[in-house]
Amino acid sequence: MSTVAPRRRLRGLPLVLVGAAAGIWAYALQGMGLHETAPGDLTAYAIVLVAVAVAGWIGVRIMARGADPVLYPTAVFLGGLGLAMLFRIMDERGFPEIARSQAIWFAIGIGCFLAVLAVLRDIRRLDAYTYTLGLIGIVLLLLPIVPDIGPFGGTEENGARLWFQVGGLGFQPAEFGRLFVVVFLASYLAQKRELLAAGIGRFGLPRAKDLGPLLLAWGASLAVLFLERDMGASLLLFGVFVVMVWVATGRAGYLVLGLVMFAAGAFLGFIAFDHVQLRVDAWLHALDPDLVKGAGYQLAQGWFALATGGMVGTGLGLGSPTLIPYVSSDFILAAFGEELGMLGVAALLLGYLVLIGRGLRIGLERREAFESLLAVGLTTLLGLQVFVIAGGVLRLIPLTGVPLPLVSYGGTSRVATFLALAVLVRISAGPWIRARKDAA
Repeated sequence: MSTVAPRRRLRGLPLVLVGAAAGIWAYALQGMGLHETAPGDLTAYAIVLVAVAVAGWIGVRIMARGADPVLYPTAVFLGGLGLAMLFRIMDERGFPEIARSQAIWFAIGIGCFLAVLAVLRDIRRLDAYTYTLGLIGIVLLLLPIVPDIGPFGGTEENGARLWFQVGGLGFQPAEFGRLFVVVFLASYLAQKRELLAAGIGRFGLPRAKDLGPLLLAWGASLAVLFLERDMGASLLLFGVFVVMVWVATGRAGYLVLGLVMFAAGAFLGFIAFDHVQLRVDAWLHALDPDLVKGAGYQLAQGWFALATGGMVGTGLGLGSPTLIPYVSSDFILAAFGEELGMLGVAALLLGYLVLIGRGLRIGLERREAFESLLAVGLTTLLGLQVFVIAGGVLRLIPLTGVPLPLVSYGGTSRVATFLALAVLVRISAGPWIRARKDAA
């Protein structure tokens, strides 16, 4: 008993330390690659990163003792690698303060992660606020269309309205809005899944009177697409809904019908917006001589970077990723491909695969429909984000401008991802009060 107890008390700590060590090692290597010497603040950086990471682990052990031991350490691993690459990119461009701000947002994200665990002691409490949370989610999704009136209002960037300004602070409300929508869908589908599962025909197609939720989600995704011109948010919103309905009902008809409706919406967006047409044209002909210096320049540079990296990469700080436009956000995966090679990209994607696999496992293990659907929905949201950005960089699909969770530039995305992980941790651990009683 004396040997088992310490192991339980330290459950997950070695993984957290390994994840933090990977980030520290990458930070040291990027400094040596750029300046042929380790960063002068390496010791301070290491101490702060380990302290923040361990503080998060202690919070999990106190407030969610029985939680999945892999989710949080994997997030630390991905976040540490992302920060190292952002420091490398911003140092070469002469803006190291931007990378430092992202490190601060990483710490804020872990703080919000712990705050959710402290406040949300029983995940089932969310089930009582179905429509309220859904309304909050829709408001956040559509907030960027608010006209710019003084210190408040939405702003447009690269043809899409993604940002909302409050004074001098800008954030992307859709990152939080999607989380509220997933909670709403989990609660709604848990209540209505038996009605929605009553299909007709050999393929279990939904009845006409049951198509209301599907049409509503389709309309909401089209509203995001046409009002905000945000192809990525539209894809994520509708994709998560279709997957959750499919999981809740077990009817493949919803999945097939959802794919058809998504294709119709994508076609409407293509014919309606010039910037969508440019992205599709660049996707199809990125290396065309007529496009490589224009709309296809970003994709072409990303491909050149991946080709330069080969299997093992040029080494952190020894490549030229800053030649890629928006490399710190949309194309940070190409930067990893150039300097860490295919093996580095594989390690990064395997980290996400671990998060997705553990999240789906949590969903399968829950007996209550709401908890199960919520875990599947949040995991699907994370998985679709990774697929959309990785697929865009690798030219499997057109670019959509979705950030790579925990890795790309973006404080809003970092915080929102940690909030989603906190909910998954709470689901896997169960109510805090019950856990404390069991421990006693």
